[in-house]
Amino acid sequence: MTQTIELPIGGGVLTADVAGDAAGRPVLFLHGFPQTRHTWRQQLPALAERGYRAIAPDQRGYSAGLRPAGIDPYHVDHLVGDVLEIAELVGDRIDLVGHDWGGQVAWLTAARHPDRLRSLTVLSRPHPAAFAASFRSDPAQADRSKHHRRFDDPATADLLLQDGARRLRRTLSDSGVPPADVDGYLDVLGERSALDAALNWYRAATGAGLRAAETPSVSVPTLYLWGTDDASVGRVAAEATADWTTGPYRFVEIDSGGHFLTDDGSCDIVTGELLAHLAAT
Repeated sequence: MTQTIELPIGGGVLTADVAGDAAGRPVLFLHGFPQTRHTWRQQLPALAERGYRAIAPDQRGYSAGLRPAGIDPYHVDHLVGDVLEIAELVGDRIDLVGHDWGGQVAWLTAARHPDRLRSLTVLSRPHPAAFAASFRSDPAQADRSKHHRRFDDPATADLLLQDGARRLRRTLSDSGVPPADVDGYLDVLGERSALDAALNWYRAATGAGLRAAETPSVSVPTLYLWGTDDASVGRVAAEATADWTTGPYRFVEIDSGGHFLTDDGSCDIVTGELLAHLAAT
């Protein structure tokens, strides 16, 4: 059974869903944008059945209990720091799973603090250095990522929430997210302060932002899942991710999968591949 708890970190608390025995091997799930812990609604009970302790928080800014004002508190150093604090709470060494922005944080945590992880699994988001290189070698990647620039506008949150969040709903629906799950994400992101804080992740991504070319290679056992119909990340960046791993690495292409792999019909594949990866590490 999945329960909702509060995790005390960073001078506040994160709202989190958890499943599985407290003594089980801890697996931490990091959601992307514009999603929440609801992203992992099917993975948590599946892992609990296998004896794992699965934890999926609404991250900094998404959780009302840790929503500092301003942009600087959403710099990636704070986001990685939150992961390390959660690791200390649940068992020190963790298996880390991330999607989209959560994948970015997961890559950075693995690159900077490999001793804190048993394994890494990332959905959709390529290694940051591979992503940076793709902007030079794949002319289409800049167009796929053009929405990032719009998020700098302070009016973006209000625009996305106009007319019953029509634009935000359409973004998710057009990417294969079912209506009930769109509503699930908007239970959190329908609040302006939460959505604006989520956008601050992008605004705080200084310099190359998500394209952090200086990110070191990752040595922990890594599984990377990418959908062939991902509208945000092209094949060049996805395939180049292998060049930035030095430990055991497996790249799984999900045929016809989009960017939101836990929502668009690829969920069973994600769960099966994740369980196999955890069992092998």
